[in-house]
Amino acid sequence: MDALECIKTRQSIRAFTNQPVERRVLEEVLEAARWAPSYKNTQPWEVVVLTGGKKKALTAMLLELFEKGAPPTPDLPEPGEWPPAEQARIERLYRTRAERLGVDLRDPEVIRKAKKANFAFYNAPVAVYLFQEAVLSQWSLFDLGLFAQSFMLAAHAKGLGSVPQAFATDYAAQTKEFLGIPASKRLVLGLSVGYPDTASPANSLRTDRDPVAAFTRWLE
Repeated sequence: MDALECIKTRQSIRAFTNQPVERRVLEEVLEAARWAPSYKNTQPWEVVVLTGGKKKALTAMLLELFEKGAPPTPDLPEPGEWPPAEQARIERLYRTRAERLGVDLRDPEVIRKAKKANFAFYNAPVAVYLFQEAVLSQWSLFDLGLFAQSFMLAAHAKGLGSVPQAFATDYAAQTKEFLGIPASKRLVLGLSVGYPDTASPANSLRTDRDPVAAFTRWLE
């Protein structure tokens, strides 16, 4: 597929087949993603890829923490509130999911199930974590976002599905200890990666986007 098609057809995948992902394919995705731009070519990203027993052990630890009611320790706090325009888009998403999938994202039990699904990486065969030095500026967070998008687009081009996950970073301190990552790093994002289960209802809803005219001003 060409670049425009890749960008427009990528979507967040939350159900995967049991087909394993060859390391060779993941290396090709990372080889492409490493060309993401960054401020002064600082390349402020570090990647941990988990599969097999290591991924299962991490999931077991995260689920145990969650079930025990351990307080989250994210390196990036969840937003407390949103400006009106962004909040309206969130409300639109909630309505759409409720209407199309029967899932009320305001329901505490639904949120609980969603967190557990995140900690299990939606049963994907591959989990990916993105880190960087905590002393880096917000520009470096922007750069890591560019890397994450490049990674997801490259994965899509190779026939893989992925989903960026904030919930997967809830227990950042424990996750870093488990992975042998120094406390001086910040855990920015988790991702599930695998081959999409196209028959799953979880992948049937693609979120909408505002039209170009809604966010663009042309000045001459």
